[in-house]
Amino acid sequence: MRILFVASECAPFSKVGGLGDVVGSLPKALKAQGHDVRVLTPRYGFIPGHMFELHSAPLGVPLGHGEIWCGILESRLPDSDVPVYFLRNDEHFGGTDVYLGWGGDLFGLARFALLSRAGFQLSRSLNWIPDIIHLHDWPTAPAAIMLNTVERFAPFDRTASVFTIHNMAHQPRFPKEGIEVMQVGWSEYKPDGLEDFGELNPFKAGLYHANMLTTVSPRYAWEIRTPEGGAGLSHVVEFRAADLVGILNGIDEDVWNPETDRYLPAHFDAHDLSGKARCKTALQKELGLQVRPSVPLIGVISRWTAQKGTDIIASALDRLLELDVQIVMLGSGDPQLEAHLRHRSRFGGGSFCAWVGYNEPLAHRVEAASDLFLMPSRFEPCGLNQLYSQRYGTLPIVRSTGGLDDTVEQCQPLTGAGTGFKLYHLSPDSLVDTVAWAVSVYRDKPDLFRAMQVRAMKKRQGWSVAAKAYLDVYDWALQRKRA
Repeated sequence: MRILFVASECAPFSKVGGLGDVVGSLPKALKAQGHDVRVLTPRYGFIPGHMFELHSAPLGVPLGHGEIWCGILESRLPDSDVPVYFLRNDEHFGGTDVYLGWGGDLFGLARFALLSRAGFQLSRSLNWIPDIIHLHDWPTAPAAIMLNTVERFAPFDRTASVFTIHNMAHQPRFPKEGIEVMQVGWSEYKPDGLEDFGELNPFKAGLYHANMLTTVSPRYAWEIRTPEGGAGLSHVVEFRAADLVGILNGIDEDVWNPETDRYLPAHFDAHDLSGKARCKTALQKELGLQVRPSVPLIGVISRWTAQKGTDIIASALDRLLELDVQIVMLGSGDPQLEAHLRHRSRFGGGSFCAWVGYNEPLAHRVEAASDLFLMPSRFEPCGLNQLYSQRYGTLPIVRSTGGLDDTVEQCQPLTGAGTGFKLYHLSPDSLVDTVAWAVSVYRDKPDLFRAMQVRAMKKRQGWSVAAKAYLDVYDWALQRKRA
């Protein structure tokens, strides 16, 4: 099967969230199962284009009332032979902001309409017509509409589309004049298409137009059918419910592997955790925390936003530290939260450290060194850090929502089962109570805590299972298109 991924992010070249991880990993798993998989993504200004091969012929992409000329750079996903094509147009993608203009201006729409249409033009240029175009969130949703309108004829008349929902909350609206930018025709300005309360909503049109829909966990597939989780489009998701499949994200178990991780000062596995203790001591020294082997170290790696529950952590911080724990927070987001946590970090007393920004090596060291990982999201389509944590024997404390509920097993003191701790109501009181429970297990029931660590580390969470599920979805999409 020929499969083209068109996406706004592709790790490790560009990454804002979990979407980038999926696009950087799933194609490799599909390739390993014998399929011809390729990726198209923008060449942003921060990606060093001189490292890649430049295609000799420019690519003309119809957009608006004319044609935009772009360059194509080619590379490979790391440790694979999956081609990655970078769409180069400095006017649209030359900056360093991946989602520049996503707040609603026509330039923001034009950027990703350009990427969406370029998928078809690139396929023509390569003389390689995909069976499946796999699209991801609102930036490439226009390709699903284009496939059913301006690109509905040969050679794409037998190509099907799959649209993956990574986060329903990300739905920018644009002025209706954007119809002309996309070239899909005013007939698509309708409630079961692009129109959404007088504006254009590419996400909504993607839900209507794609042959199959997926999202990144079974629980989230149910949640987005409800008014609480559907972000204003639950009625559309319910209408397409027969074509919606929730597939848990995987992780790259070669990159996130405590036995070989190149960022760690010591390695370990489920049978010997002595290396994890050395990682903890090293991180305490690195971040200026008191070197206390027996203190529970709690890690937090996330965007500092209300969605991630960071405001609840900040509200409960004094009470959490009163449990005699150490807390390390790595991330960025809301400026007020950043300022507050920076201030608290300056006076952390050897127990609290906030690192503002993103640092991939440090993220690995925090995962490896921590005993517990705190992730109290208000909603979480899938989440990856709770998967990384379990791989490193770091037991997650999560809110029971979306993919967090699917991937973390509640601690069962009587049977020794479980891989983490869940809270069901998000509030400072509930958060403190659940962390206190986890800390008491760490201190008072070390055998249970160790058994949970071993159980978590032995879980297989790679992409091979998810890849097989996606192949089923691709087959169903082709049946719908070609029936």
